Amino acid sequence: MTKNLNTPTIPTWCAGCFNFQILAGVKKALAEVKGETAIVTGIGCHAKMFDYINLPGINTLHGRVLPTCLGMKIARPDLNIIGFSGDGDAYAEGMEHLIHMARYNSDIKYFIHNNQVFALTVGQPTPVTEIGFKDKTTPKGVKLHPLNPIKLMLAAGATFVARVFADAKQIEEITKEAFKHKGFAFIEVLQPCIIFHPDAGMKEKTYELKDVKHDKTNLEQAMKRAEEFSYGHIDNKTKIPLGIFYQKEREVFENQLRS
Repeated sequence: MTKNLNTPTIPTWCAGCFNFQILAGVKKALAEVKGETAIVTGIGCHAKMFDYINLPGINTLHGRVLPTCLGMKIARPDLNIIGFSGDGDAYAEGMEHLIHMARYNSDIKYFIHNNQVFALTVGQPTPVTEIGFKDKTTPKGVKLHPLNPIKLMLAAGATFVARVFADAKQIEEITKEAFKHKGFAFIEVLQPCIIFHPDAGMKEKTYELKDVKHDKTNLEQAMKRAEEFSYGHIDNKTKIPLGIFYQKEREVFENQLRS
């Protein structure tokens, strides 16, 4: 029997926001996940997921989703733990936690809603905003190269590294795969902000790794695929791979605590 994850709270995202796609895909997948599941969110537009999914959990501080997830998992190893962050929440305030969670390999599923801006606070650049992007805080444009979170997670030792576009079907499929994996699952969702960072042809430049026979057990191959998209400007040469870049089994952190 599937779970009823609906809440009476009316969504307040902008009409047409890609967060609706993420919500629909995650809820459909979670309805079939066995056992009890808890949710953690940070601060940002993504955090409204906490209000719209009928699960116990914590809407925590900015950048502190992962340590909150870890504490819950240590206290209750039987729980399924799913965390949500935005790109600012994860790659700015929460970057130190992200790096170390990849090392720890706790059995946590972590989704990043990446629209390349701090959307809730009206569009300031984040560590993955492209060079030249302008807003009121950077009138001369962003000067720094953006991070590549996929490469970063691969280098840090994450055992499940994936990226999808904010499409409900893709979200549902990757959520199911993430919950099959025993260990830290990092899933970045490319989610253009329709107000402050609209889709500049990004979706049309995506392709599925499974369609090119990508070997997700090959770290070197995964790193090469990750290098194809630098989070910069979208042009005719841009290629954005989607799917599971890398997957490997490794002992989870909470088991090591009990050995």
